[in-house]
Amino acid sequence: MQEEVLILGGGVAGCAASIALARKGRNVTLIERESTPRHKVCGEFLSGEALEDLHALGIHVASLGAAPINYVRLAAARRAAEAPLPFPAASLTRKALDTALIAEAVAAGVRVERGRSVQSLSRMTAKVWQATLDDGTIREAPTVFLATGKHDLRGHTRPKDPEQWVAFKMYFRLVPAQAAELSDASELMLYPGGYGGIQPVEGGLANLCCVVKRQHLARTGLRWENFLAKMQQDCPHLAMRLAGAEPLLDKPIAITHIPYGYIRRTTADGLYCIGDQAAVIPSFTGDGISIALHTARCAVAAYLAAEPAPLFQAKLRSAMLPQMRLAEVAADGLNNALARAVLPFCLRVWPGVMRVTARLTRVTQPAAVTPQAVAS
Repeated sequence: MQEEVLILGGGVAGCAASIALARKGRNVTLIERESTPRHKVCGEFLSGEALEDLHALGIHVASLGAAPINYVRLAAARRAAEAPLPFPAASLTRKALDTALIAEAVAAGVRVERGRSVQSLSRMTAKVWQATLDDGTIREAPTVFLATGKHDLRGHTRPKDPEQWVAFKMYFRLVPAQAAELSDASELMLYPGGYGGIQPVEGGLANLCCVVKRQHLARTGLRWENFLAKMQQDCPHLAMRLAGAEPLLDKPIAITHIPYGYIRRTTADGLYCIGDQAAVIPSFTGDGISIALHTARCAVAAYLAAEPAPLFQAKLRSAMLPQMRLAEVAADGLNNALARAVLPFCLRVWPGVMRVTARLTRVTQPAAVTPQAVAS
């Protein structure tokens, strides 16, 4: 069966690309390995740019119960510093967001195949890509959008993560007093070997998402309950937030080997790589969903303008590289020994630094990859 456009992955990037293409009259098939949307390891922060992109796709997060985020706090040891965000933001679970995006894709005319895993993707001819599904079914198309998120597809893997990052996510129901304190803020917690974030989501719940280097996790026996206890010991502010809290998942969602700082250099003809397959920004920036939407929008514009995928990928990399490198430097600075040694100073200057960093690491649509530039 040959399609016009085949999209592999039904997360934020894949759905966004499929909706935009279908609205332009393209025949699109989207293949998603999960049979229904589910919770994923994600901070679930929606920046101003993400909100604008979602609105353009017909997704109004306020109607889905998204929690507004107006402040960001940096917490380490027993101290915390707060700063207002320089842009509107919100927080919504990925399960709710992905559900809305899939529904919008179906409404736009996208053929969605759920519960189907892609085993391999290869070039059959210079003009045709062939995807082999888990049941042996073959899908062919001249154009493929690779949007498999943090999961690599055989033959299209990204470089290994040298730091061996491990990420965890757990939902909590905080006690009323702590829920009120958290309210409309996203809190960034620092501890040796990593960092985490806690923020409200719809339904009055809180999302704790955290990353740690495997060597530090090994010191806790590679066990979530030990790691959670160690985080609270190292950051009493987090212990205060979680005092009396009820965990809402039987066990945390986890993922390993996250290649932070990765930006794809190039690709093959007819293969547009988007979302985490295009770039993986450090989690603390809260730009992951924004990048997924941004790269999808840019790739669709390039495809519609008949811009070759390798040229698109190279231009995207060039445009995003400054923001990505700055985010890496900021992430390293937050968690190195020197930063912990001068923590009181860091907390004093945090509000000003946060505002500058937030602006500089925002992934806007650069001139190099605007639809107008692509068309020219």
